[in-house]
Amino acid sequence: MRSIVRRSLVSVAGLMLTGGGVAGPAIAAQAAPIESRPAVAVPPEPAGEGKRVLEHDYQRQPNGYYCAPAATRIALSTQGKDPSQKEVAQKLGTTEAGTNSADDTTRVLNEVTGGGYETTEIKSATAKPEQVDKLRTDVVEAVDAKRGVVANTLGTAVDTDGDRHPFPGGHYVTVVGYRDGGDAMEIADPYGPEKHYWIDDEKLADWIAERGYSS
Repeated sequence: MRSIVRRSLVSVAGLMLTGGGVAGPAIAAQAAPIESRPAVAVPPEPAGEGKRVLEHDYQRQPNGYYCAPAATRIALSTQGKDPSQKEVAQKLGTTEAGTNSADDTTRVLNEVTGGGYETTEIKSATAKPEQVDKLRTDVVEAVDAKRGVVANTLGTAVDTDGDRHPFPGGHYVTVVGYRDGGDAMEIADPYGPEKHYWIDDEKLADWIAERGYSS
């Protein structure tokens, strides 16, 4: 499957908060270091009709380019796996320029858990209705099987509370739950500072557009 390689290959979460911009392809932009903290165990929320949230260990990324290792580690924790972010980064091939694509997160998730993950690409600039439907189905199936989903996103998303999450150079987040039958999904964001928030399925699909996700 063709990889979706990030054009800038860099996570610029910190730059957005400080008003910075994306460097050109020859220069790796890097966000300021984020305070590294131990994993925080997040218990599962009580299941209701059309809702499920997985138990997981939340960790923030320690720097501006470890979003993929952190998001992948959060997903691995839903299956009881607890490698360090450094170990995950080595498996992903993460550098100061970032992590290439969802193909890498899928490969590492399968390597550590024994399989079950697939990569789905959304190649268009915005998600089509059938791609939104597939994302919703994939997330519900994965969460029901106790598998966190890793999404490679691009641009800005607005969550259900109206808060914006801008990452013009790309970002990786973990989907750890759903509600309303999958119409909304809970994000564990390794950058923070909100850490967890809900986002509509259509908005998440558009956020993933031109990238892909591992489910």
